Amino acid sequence: MIGTATGALMTALPALAQTTTDGAQTTDSAQRAAPEEGLVDTSQPNGEEIIVVGTAGGGTRRQDAAFAVTALSNDAIERAAPNSTADILRAVPGVMAESSGGQNGANIFVRGYPSGGDAQFVSFQYAGAPVFAPPTLSFLENSQLIRLDETVQRIEAVRGGTGSLFSLGQPGLTVNVVPRIGGSEFHGLAKLSYTDYDEIRGDAWVSGPLDEDTGFMVGGFYAQGNGIRDPRFRAEKGGQITANVHHDFGGRGSVEVYARYLNDRGAWLLPIPVISDSDGDIRAYPGFDPGTGTLLGPDTRITTNVVGRTLDLREGRGAKIVNTGINFEYEVAEGLRLRERTSFLGGNADTLGLVPVEAPVAASAMAVTLGGAGSTVGALTYASGGGAVEGGADARVMRAGIWEVRKKISSFVSDTAAEWSTGKNKLTAGFFYTNYTSRDSWVLGNQVLLAAEPNARRLNLTLNGGRAATLDGFTSGPAFQVRANYEGEDYALYAVDELQLTPQLRIDGGIRWQRHAVDATLRTPIAGGNVNLDGDPLTLYDNSVTVLGGPRTIRYRNDAWSWTAGANYDFTDEIGVFARYSRGNSFPQFDNLREATAENIANDTGLAATAEVDTYEGGVKISTGIANLYATVFHNKFDGLATTSLIDNVPVSSNGGAKATGVEVEGAVRPTSWFSITAAGTYLDATYRDFFTGNGTIDNTGNQVQRQPKWMWRVTPAVDVDVGNLRPSIFATLQYTGDRFSDPENLQVLPHFYQLDAGVSLEVSQRIRLQVTGNNLTDEIGLTEGNPRIIGGQGTGPILARPILGRSFRFSAAFEF
Repeated sequence: MIGTATGALMTALPALAQTTTDGAQTTDSAQRAAPEEGLVDTSQPNGEEIIVVGTAGGGTRRQDAAFAVTALSNDAIERAAPNSTADILRAVPGVMAESSGGQNGANIFVRGYPSGGDAQFVSFQYAGAPVFAPPTLSFLENSQLIRLDETVQRIEAVRGGTGSLFSLGQPGLTVNVVPRIGGSEFHGLAKLSYTDYDEIRGDAWVSGPLDEDTGFMVGGFYAQGNGIRDPRFRAEKGGQITANVHHDFGGRGSVEVYARYLNDRGAWLLPIPVISDSDGDIRAYPGFDPGTGTLLGPDTRITTNVVGRTLDLREGRGAKIVNTGINFEYEVAEGLRLRERTSFLGGNADTLGLVPVEAPVAASAMAVTLGGAGSTVGALTYASGGGAVEGGADARVMRAGIWEVRKKISSFVSDTAAEWSTGKNKLTAGFFYTNYTSRDSWVLGNQVLLAAEPNARRLNLTLNGGRAATLDGFTSGPAFQVRANYEGEDYALYAVDELQLTPQLRIDGGIRWQRHAVDATLRTPIAGGNVNLDGDPLTLYDNSVTVLGGPRTIRYRNDAWSWTAGANYDFTDEIGVFARYSRGNSFPQFDNLREATAENIANDTGLAATAEVDTYEGGVKISTGIANLYATVFHNKFDGLATTSLIDNVPVSSNGGAKATGVEVEGAVRPTSWFSITAAGTYLDATYRDFFTGNGTIDNTGNQVQRQPKWMWRVTPAVDVDVGNLRPSIFATLQYTGDRFSDPENLQVLPHFYQLDAGVSLEVSQRIRLQVTGNNLTDEIGLTEGNPRIIGGQGTGPILARPILGRSFRFSAAFEF
């Protein structure tokens, strides 16, 4: 996997936008026609691109948008060669995206919004419609359900602002993935990529006309490999295919039908052993390469646990889903337009992984952990083969759980709106409805004893007194289980009015009322109901296995209002300012309600609380021929935040509030036609207030919000020249990520680090492009996560942490016609 090679460059490259002959802005569908020729989008000057996300549907110039938004063009994505969908978001100021977990299982944080992981305040859209209604569930965040490939025309990402009014009403980050559509001529692309860790990938798309007003596009990708953290089996495999048909109604509107099939999986990459020195520096654990090492290996791939369940970790984390939809827009009368966006998603999103429990210790210490005080090592052998482990009681060992999470999901979305424009005023009113389900089957725990080595082997441990601590390497059975059928339903009414008071000043305001309902039938473990499976106290591995209780139900109902008001003032066509206030809400989803008490659910408190987010923001926008600058100052206040974490296989609640103040800056300078320097940065002061973890026992007031640094920045120089029919390009990105804490208690420090990415491409006659991109060229050990399954620090010496991926290279060749 190759990470973002040109993160800052992307923030300055505009999305594809076109204008009509009289200079008026076209609709979103017209903007997405495939380029007439060549590999590079023929973009308008910065600030001219039309942004659809965060608007009522008609779109607006980025320079005129009264909210913070970033647009990433297809050419920018191509140069970046991101290793996952989440990885591309490192280019968006105010966003901390961790893609060290692999192609799936990202953690994405926004503007100091507190959360323990996944992407609680991030929603993804495809062609303007939500991909999956809940922004995140445990073991499932939106970016897991969509892949970036050459069928993507551009990406738009709005932070705060108007996001709390439209679509799902996301007050954090809303990302819209815009696909290509067919134009008046046939176009296509074929691309082959290969990495230095033996991943091979093919991309292709073709588009063209079906008649004068109708076009089509079809394309996708297929890839396979072991991954940069090689488990010595085929851990990465799958692909995606996308197709759409688009018809224009003679300038009065359009209709687009699309379908997308994703069947892709990859290894779930988790913390590995590293060494934390007394001065806070991080170095490799003996034998473990921080950039390429993994505990996964042939010996842990297929196992049968103590209750007889056999799993194959090659399934990893991924999705097998179908996503279809229709977008309709039509001007039924002068000044009156109707819009409909409908989508359906259904399929499976499973997670299987090897989840480490603690850092390596001596086998003698593990004997005490498993058998109690006075326990010693009787015998330590390999589970496969039976040979004695070198070092005996002094051998370094560790435990990891084999976790299985199955999710069968569905989501239906309908967003219907009417827009009435009369001179200087534009009024939009709409109705949003979504129904979504998740059928969950979880089995966590199932810990195995491993040698502390890459591609770890399972161990059997016998203690003094003839006690068996393991069975085929397993030290325990299922520790936390869930069997649940969830159904959620949301409906909302919204209205937004935009008024152009003067040629320079435009104001807008809007409200949204949303009703959130959840019903569930589920089973979870009986408190204190663990059993000894075989009744033999000398077989320690099955002495405490959880038992599922009887079914119970959840019924939750709540509603809330959101609103916003903003103003945009353009001093000139190139210089403007904006200001905005917004109130947004985040309703509790399935996992919080599962762990909430009946009293919490009845009173909208604790884990069942609806989070309220107040955002104040203002910014400056400058777009000229040689430079552009977008700077935003924001302040957020949060109340009613609630999350759960699995600590020692037990759900533990976190509740309370937070506040955040920050500055986001992105821009570029282009002194010549062949040279540019782009940069982006974020300053964030985010702290908890009245925020309690450990089921209310630990007050974290004043602590820095976990996983989000105070400083992040990146700078990218790029050289693009023309030499006859050749167009060579050289680009590089230096990115800085500041000190953070992995936990809300601020006891697990994640030190700051720099990452250097670079690339070279060569375009031949606007038809052939050869490219090589390098990720993490200095092989930096940059940590993105500590040990999230404990409360407290890890001290010095061996610890568990998840570093960024090591140095790697991707080579690609593309042909476009």
